[in-house]
Amino acid sequence: MTVSMTPDSGHWLLMLRDLFDNSVLWWGLAACGVAQLSKLFVEYAVHGRWRPAVLLETGGMPSSHAALMTGTSAAIGWYEGFQSPLFALAAAVSFVVLYDASGVRHAAGLTAARVNQLPASLWSREEATNPEKAPIGGFHWPLKENLGHTRREVLIGSLIGPAVALTGLALVGSPLHLAHLLTHTAAPVSLSLG
Repeated sequence: MTVSMTPDSGHWLLMLRDLFDNSVLWWGLAACGVAQLSKLFVEYAVHGRWRPAVLLETGGMPSSHAALMTGTSAAIGWYEGFQSPLFALAAAVSFVVLYDASGVRHAAGLTAARVNQLPASLWSREEATNPEKAPIGGFHWPLKENLGHTRREVLIGSLIGPAVALTGLALVGSPLHLAHLLTHTAAPVSLSLG
């Protein structure tokens, strides 16, 4: 039996409510956001510069991908049980992402750094600035070097993820639950003049 999904059927509202009630998703994303935001402060502490552009860059301390994956995995374990097959799958996918961040992507960044050390005369200015004119595929020169993470950056991101997600789950719940608490606990103040 197929249920038709029309805008007036109310299914869209139920789906939207379920989306905002998905604590696992929101706390995983919150962990990613906390890790990405912390890059701004790490940049200031290490390099002494306030550079908001770091919020949109890949790589660096800490790994927001690691925080997203480990936070989401920990939240799944919290809800489904750490012995569940779903948690095992989430943990396995997390290990692949963490390995990729510190292995493959990090190595690609190191390779890009070596390519950037080659003489600029190997490429014409037009090819370097206009990828459509490049002989093999499009590329921008110099290549982006900060693609992956060191093991330390992945480790710190991996610790931020569960710290944010499990704390949020234990203290707050879902965004829908938080909104419900905020709207129903804010009782109007009655003023008596007598």
